[in-house]
Amino acid sequence: MSPDGSVGVPFWKRVLDVVCILLALPLLVPLMLLIALVVKFVSGGPVLFRQERIGYLGRSFVCLKFRTMAVGADTAIHQKYASGLMDSSQPMMKMDSHGDARLIPLGLLLRTSGLDELPQIFNVLHGQMSLVGPRPCLRYEYDRYLPWQRERFNTLPGLTGLWQVSGKNRTTFDEMIRLDIHYVRSKSLWLDLNIIFRTVPALIVQLLDTRRERKCALATREVVSDPLARKQQSTLFADDLSESLSNQLVKSSMEERK
Repeated sequence: MSPDGSVGVPFWKRVLDVVCILLALPLLVPLMLLIALVVKFVSGGPVLFRQERIGYLGRSFVCLKFRTMAVGADTAIHQKYASGLMDSSQPMMKMDSHGDARLIPLGLLLRTSGLDELPQIFNVLHGQMSLVGPRPCLRYEYDRYLPWQRERFNTLPGLTGLWQVSGKNRTTFDEMIRLDIHYVRSKSLWLDLNIIFRTVPALIVQLLDTRRERKCALATREVVSDPLARKQQSTLFADDLSESLSNQLVKSSMEERK
């Protein structure tokens, strides 16, 4: 059961959301127009991506994002990947960091920087989301949640949240759930302000992490796809094995002489 007071949307939260968006509009409007033009230029199709998400108290709503994938991209790939993360203790790195052929040009940058989620300010203004809260999940993810895990839906989902500024891609699914529930039980004006101010540094860390993971993935692919590199690796392994056996033989010989 949830502690008393953990369910609901405080009045101060709604005020904070509206005030912050209104103050940021002079920056957000030109930035969003620029992103919309870029998406339209690099990829034919709609600028916005609409998807059913599960939010407050398990209610569904249409979540808005800038489209970062090709039109008609296969969603079964992500479902399989997400299911694997939910069943494991692996860090919740996005597929993007390993390379995703479904992404449009500049799609990776938009996703890792969080800029693709800017249209969700309309979800916030509509009262379906808040600036701060647990991320809204997909229907098939919600259906797999255990009863205790669904406490994270006792507040509005957010653009950013305690999980996002506490490691995000370095945390496991279970850690994400516990951070979300901690936020639900502890939410306050000061906590929301603290999370908002920590969001930009967290996004910078996320960009660096994704860049590092991409480099590692590309290096691995080059080794696997390059016959010469594979041969060099095999030679090095054989040399190491030969040296190890030789050392063991010498050691055995010396022991016998003793």
